[in-house]
Amino acid sequence: MSTPLKIGVIGLGRMGQLYARTLATRVSGVQLYAIADIGEQARTQVADEFSVFHAFAHAHELIALPELDAVVIATPTSTHQDLVIAAAEAGKAIFCEKPLALTLEENHKVLEAVARAQVPLQVGFMRRFDAAYQKAKALIADGRIGRPITFQSIGRDPFCPRPEYANPTLSGGLIVDMAIHDFDLARWFMGSEVKRVFAEGALLVCEELAQVGDIDNAVITLRFVNEVLGTVEVSRNAFYGYDIRTEVLGSEGAVTIGIHQHTPVVLLTRSGAQHDVVPYLMERFGDAYRAQMQHFVNCLRDGQPPSVGGADALAALEIGIAATRAYQTGRPVTLSELRVSS
Repeated sequence: MSTPLKIGVIGLGRMGQLYARTLATRVSGVQLYAIADIGEQARTQVADEFSVFHAFAHAHELIALPELDAVVIATPTSTHQDLVIAAAEAGKAIFCEKPLALTLEENHKVLEAVARAQVPLQVGFMRRFDAAYQKAKALIADGRIGRPITFQSIGRDPFCPRPEYANPTLSGGLIVDMAIHDFDLARWFMGSEVKRVFAEGALLVCEELAQVGDIDNAVITLRFVNEVLGTVEVSRNAFYGYDIRTEVLGSEGAVTIGIHQHTPVVLLTRSGAQHDVVPYLMERFGDAYRAQMQHFVNCLRDGQPPSVGGADALAALEIGIAATRAYQTGRPVTLSELRVSS
């Protein structure tokens, strides 16, 4: 058996701990070799639980390890640019959570650094690795619904986030941070780039987000280059559960992905039918997170480029920034004008 790839995880918040656990327990051909986080408690907990060789307070110490093959970056979005560039210059393969940067200028700098270093880069659009979404993609590709005509996607989180997490200066704000998954799916499913967006947004429930200037609900409309249409709705206040659904209407049929029900049990009584709902992220996408990390490792072993890379990250960010600008200005925004102004 070949030697396991040595991977380090940078950032041990909710996502970083998810990636650390996934790499340590559910991905083959890899060793969780190093971790980095400024928080001593998180470092100690993860290092002890998974017998990690190296635990650092500073990311650049991890990146400097000569024997390290790859890094997983799961820090706040505002830090991605510097960390990806540093990892690329150190010759490490890179997996980075979405989005790749907060601005188009930063994203271009990241991609230029990765291209110069000629290192693999995969971006964390895990829904592409979900079995249901992959099945839907195959059905569309096989022509089972005819030509895709409209795209509709709903993404609702089951709780209001902490203001420091939602802060647009760190996360990009609701539309960039959350709807970027839907923008990536829109391009993937519809087989076309987006040319124009319009958005309405408001702070309606999570009043604490006013401290950082974020919103909790938004509806975005999309027009694609090939003239098909799309809508994306994102919300922070689906207190009933984690609600992720997508539908593609075609010229000869439709495909839907996602349901409210989590456990395949329905209670039928005189008062009606009752069932549970999906609790949160790992219950819905745990297997997809494993599959995307296994894909990353397999690509490094086989010398193949990851299927979800920097170009996808840039395209989804462009849509997110255009939609944010549309919400802020109250007018449609074309992606071409965004590129000129950047």
